[in-house]
Amino acid sequence: AHVAVIGLGYVGLPLAVQFAQAGYRVTGIDLDQRKVEAINRGESYIGDISSETLAAVTGQRAAIFHATSNGSTTSVDTPAAAIAQAAVPTTQTQAGILRATADYSVLAECDAVSICVPTPLNKTGDPDISYIYSATEQIAQYLHRGMAIVLESTTYPGTTTEVVLPRLLENDRALQIGKDFFLAFSPERVDPGRTDWLTHNTPKVIGGVTPECLAVAIAYYSAAIETLVPVSSPNAAEMVKLFENTFRSVNIGLANEMLLMCDKLGLDAWEVIDAAATKPFGFMRFTPGPGLGGHCIPIDPHYLSWKLRTLAYNARFIELASEINTGMPRYWVQQVQDALNDAGRAVKGSRILVLGVAYKKNVNDMRESPALD
Repeated sequence: AHVAVIGLGYVGLPLAVQFAQAGYRVTGIDLDQRKVEAINRGESYIGDISSETLAAVTGQRAAIFHATSNGSTTSVDTPAAAIAQAAVPTTQTQAGILRATADYSVLAECDAVSICVPTPLNKTGDPDISYIYSATEQIAQYLHRGMAIVLESTTYPGTTTEVVLPRLLENDRALQIGKDFFLAFSPERVDPGRTDWLTHNTPKVIGGVTPECLAVAIAYYSAAIETLVPVSSPNAAEMVKLFENTFRSVNIGLANEMLLMCDKLGLDAWEVIDAAATKPFGFMRFTPGPGLGGHCIPIDPHYLSWKLRTLAYNARFIELASEINTGMPRYWVQQVQDALNDAGRAVKGSRILVLGVAYKKNVNDMRESPALD
């Protein structure tokens, strides 16, 4: 099978490499020509994929690698059943089956497409799904019978069915979802810098627009991902991702407020957290810091709260956690000011060293880093 991955960033590139290692012929699509050229040279620009690994699947280095999937497929009595059958990995798979391009016309010959584009916030703090719009409109131009489309970009519940599906049908409303083409949502779960949970072994949630869509999406991913977790709908799958990241945001906010409370009480917050973490049940360790950073945790909860505001519901936990987390840089600046005052020095004219500007340890990503606030 020939599959495409739209968006070759920290989510799309590892997925494209994993698909290639599983035996698919893969075309990665990105409008950034520098990324396209780097991939085709076998040069990686993200930390989680080495240039050696990339070169092995782009043909820039002669290599044989073992498929990492379980090799299972799902029997699907639809035109897209060939997606699964064509991707059954052999014991070993020859390298040289991943290529990158900025030309969307390649979609005309693809059996399946994964959308891995950014979903940031706009200037007013509301969801910006313009990249999803653009990718979907490009796919619609080349949509054909038997094609499977899976959205992986984090977004609010309803995007797959209310935004993506109508746009896919703009050019050919005669096509029937679940019969002529297949649509699902499967949220990315990439954690940059992590070495134990990677694309192939992180369980993957999938929700199809119809039961047939779900079956085809499972067939599509089963060749490359070890564990698949089907849910009842794309909306449920979209909510899963937002719940995961909202859970982290709220608990980090709680840990940050615990630091503020301990500060007022004259207690060592780290001593309290370390001692609490010895409880073997009912407690999960989160630690305070300078705030939230990165591509997901500071942004994703706002997708959920925005959607809920359209339904006249106020997501109070989300908004309170955001208030606390965004205030943490001011707290730490005040700590520095107080320390300088205690030493009889003014902030003005003092040389202050900030160690680490990435949003978390072991990554080179500074997006939304509170260290830059």
